[in-house]
Amino acid sequence: MVKILIVDDSSSLRETFSEILSSIKIEVLTATNGSEAVKLLGKYTPDLVITDLIMPEMNGYELCRWVKNNPSTKEIPVLMCSTKSEEFDRYWGMKQGADAYLTKPFQAAELISTVKNMLKA
Repeated sequence: MVKILIVDDSSSLRETFSEILSSIKIEVLTATNGSEAVKLLGKYTPDLVITDLIMPEMNGYELCRWVKNNPSTKEIPVLMCSTKSEEFDRYWGMKQGADAYLTKPFQAAELISTVKNMLKA
């Protein structure tokens, strides 16, 4: 079964992600910030990480750099998902190693399509 790690400090958004992804038979792990995600990545190897950008302790940019610079996680694709919608935000996210960038609010179909495309690649 495909496993995805959702990293977002908003409990309602973690729940939304979980409901959408569970509906297409994806197992979901959740973390409230990048530091918590790093601990989970020490125990599990998800097929994809979806991260918010603005979070306490370790933000999404820092988490993405950690994932991409760590030999045991560098192959895991990272989807940044944020309310930050300026072209520079997208550029900076990709510069940190993100494989894709999705702007909140998003439609369930858009999330599912993006996730499926990333898992195929």
